Amino acid sequence: MSWHLPSIAALRTFEAAARHLSFTRAAEEMHLTQSAVSRQIRTLEDFLGVPLFRRIQQRLVLTPAGSAYLADIRQPLEGLQAATLKMLTEQAGGVLNVATLAAFGTKWLIPRLGRFHKLHPNVLLNLVTRSGEADLYNDQFDLGVYYGDGNWKGIKSLRISKEDLVLVAAPGYRPKGRKLTSPSDVASGILLQQSKRPNIWRDWFEQAGISNANPWAGPRFEHFYMVIQAVIAGLGSALLPEILIEDELKSGRLIMPFSTRIETHEAYYLVFPDRGIGRDSADLFKGWILGELQSG
Repeated sequence: MSWHLPSIAALRTFEAAARHLSFTRAAEEMHLTQSAVSRQIRTLEDFLGVPLFRRIQQRLVLTPAGSAYLADIRQPLEGLQAATLKMLTEQAGGVLNVATLAAFGTKWLIPRLGRFHKLHPNVLLNLVTRSGEADLYNDQFDLGVYYGDGNWKGIKSLRISKEDLVLVAAPGYRPKGRKLTSPSDVASGILLQQSKRPNIWRDWFEQAGISNANPWAGPRFEHFYMVIQAVIAGLGSALLPEILIEDELKSGRLIMPFSTRIETHEAYYLVFPDRGIGRDSADLFKGWILGELQSG
């Protein structure tokens, strides 16, 4: 097949100049001179037979043809880059695509990834967050960490950790000027809420024997990592998964004034497509994360 295409260098230069709407910034990004960028753009325009840019009152703007061409070439360029990176990294050990819940990834997984990299330096992790039951087939994940009951269609799951919710507060938190010495003191203060877990305060107060509290009142946050920061800032008390706040409890940034805890009916699971893990690097990650959880 005879290909009638401009050079990749010209396409990359055009994409950068169009993205920045500046030959100067495109030159800086690509480590070229501004005149070299101008030559690449001129060569591409000659090849296509249409102007791609024009200047309006010293501003660089795309022509209609330039806008259309940019939209058409951007995805193929990204595909070429992805295919090239995939080939390069597979020669070195492979890319491992891991999906995780935002809070688990931020508070538990990422702080430990240095140990995984030290053991397996040739495995390149691609870590993305998913708040729900991501489709591992469509998103092409090798494995993931989800929270739930372990039953997901087309997905195998391995229970890796239970979830205990514990009450925590900042050391200086004083609802109505009082220390947290009893569950009733908690009820008199601000209850920080995780919007996806609306009933956890109700369950905690029931277990603590408190019947006159409003368990649904209080500021709401979408993710547990947001709630953690709100508690540290002294905005109120919260019920948080103990697995996510190990460092904060050890450092004293958070305190756990009561032993009352709730073991939820759901848990954290390592999940992977029903077809199997399919990669040696995924097996390595599975073994590593299980070891980390067992060692505490």
